[in-house]
Amino acid sequence: MTIDDPARPETPEAPPSERTQATQAATATQAATAIQATPAATATTEAPATSVSPATPSTPSTPQKAGTWSALRPLVLRLHFYAGVLVAPFLLVAAASGLLYALSFQAEKVVYAHELEVPVGETTLPLSQQVNIARKVNPNGTVTAVWPGAEPGATTRVLMADPDVPEGTSLAVFVDPYTGDVRGQLPSYGSSGALPLRTWIDGLHRDLHLGETGRNYSELAASWLWVIALGGLLLWLGRRRKNRRALFVPEGGPASRRRTLSWHGSVGLWAVTGLVLLSATGLTWSRYAGENIGVVQDGLGGATPTLTATVGGAAGGSSEHEGHGGGHTGGTTAQGPDIGLDKALESARAAGIDSPKISVILPSEGKGYVVKETDAQFPLQLDSVAVNPADGAVIDRLHFADYPLLAKLTRIGIDAHTGVFLGLFNQLALAALALALILLILWGYRMWWLRRPGRPAARGAWRKVPVTMLLPLLAVTAVVGWFVPLLGISLLLFLTVDLALGLVSRARSKARAS
Repeated sequence: MTIDDPARPETPEAPPSERTQATQAATATQAATAIQATPAATATTEAPATSVSPATPSTPSTPQKAGTWSALRPLVLRLHFYAGVLVAPFLLVAAASGLLYALSFQAEKVVYAHELEVPVGETTLPLSQQVNIARKVNPNGTVTAVWPGAEPGATTRVLMADPDVPEGTSLAVFVDPYTGDVRGQLPSYGSSGALPLRTWIDGLHRDLHLGETGRNYSELAASWLWVIALGGLLLWLGRRRKNRRALFVPEGGPASRRRTLSWHGSVGLWAVTGLVLLSATGLTWSRYAGENIGVVQDGLGGATPTLTATVGGAAGGSSEHEGHGGGHTGGTTAQGPDIGLDKALESARAAGIDSPKISVILPSEGKGYVVKETDAQFPLQLDSVAVNPADGAVIDRLHFADYPLLAKLTRIGIDAHTGVFLGLFNQLALAALALALILLILWGYRMWWLRRPGRPAARGAWRKVPVTMLLPLLAVTAVVGWFVPLLGISLLLFLTVDLALGLVSRARSKARAS
């Protein structure tokens, strides 16, 4: 937000001594010394006065290093301040809803404990029998996939396509694998199986429940988050301080703007890496920037490979939908011969699918069974195989180890962003980052309120940037603005408004002067 205090209080320049006819030598020396005086922010002690000709002013010992950051700092400060103030409301909503989402995983276990957990029994029923039980409960549903319980005491989740659930979600029927009792039915969303509570919070975080239009808010927040975070990092590292401890540890003492700044900068330093990663992974599946990222990823050979599940010579023209073929208990279906769900799972296990956390997608017209490992916690188990329903032969197999590096990083990044990569630790880390972002925003607004009506940096800060740095900076900004469209469009909007306000202020100044 607003890291804009100078490193230490500045001392005004001493005015030149008046020159008189009677004291020419002494006053000339004092004037030269006063001209060489610099603010205390750039030197800890002044050099002793020496007789220097007024016609040959001295130069600082490191003009280039100091001048580069001195020229760039006002521009970074102005961008950090105004972007923080204007985009912060969007970031605050995203952070608050993200905090709720990170906590919703554990909340689901409490709210839906009856559906998710059962007493551990001695033996489990065949998976195909559990599917048939679910179909009897909801005969109008079409079974599409089955998630066996991943651990003792967990229910089996039978997913169905059902016209009564929202588009993009499935109806999950929870079956006790030991007794066959149906524990309940709930809408289930996404590959992580979000239930209604987490689905609602996810929709709030993603698009404010406004559909495609609402997605612009979250993409705008993700587009600016990395810019604001890295700008704040530069400003915080660029401050001069007495010791390194002040860089990492906030100051104590009475409440003040300086103390607020210390907390803002220190917490931001600890959180900046996570915030930048959240921004990058969030943009990966955003509406506009996500498309550009996908194009680049494909061009670099990092596209996610797909599993081939097509069965040659499959019967066509069936009116039945995916997973609906007599319950897939074996025999002959509209799709042709079917060995059944249990034998298909045995074939997949024999082919190397050994994770207890799996998803079995039932055959549809022209396709076989697809058995996927879904354990996104480290060490990852994300292999998958396709099984021919006619004879149990493996059609294709896909190992996560064979993914291109970019595809692996994309998958891990998305899983980490959604809180499923490292389980509870991942969710706690997300909650901590969301809370840190909320505090950073509130501290930033507090500093803005305490310094009113002053400005952190005057207009025209770009004029102080050397041309050799300004031109590459403009080129990079143009490329990034094109690649991340909502960042580029909003930046142009900010500049337009700032220019208009500058023209109005100049016109008022001229009117007052006249």
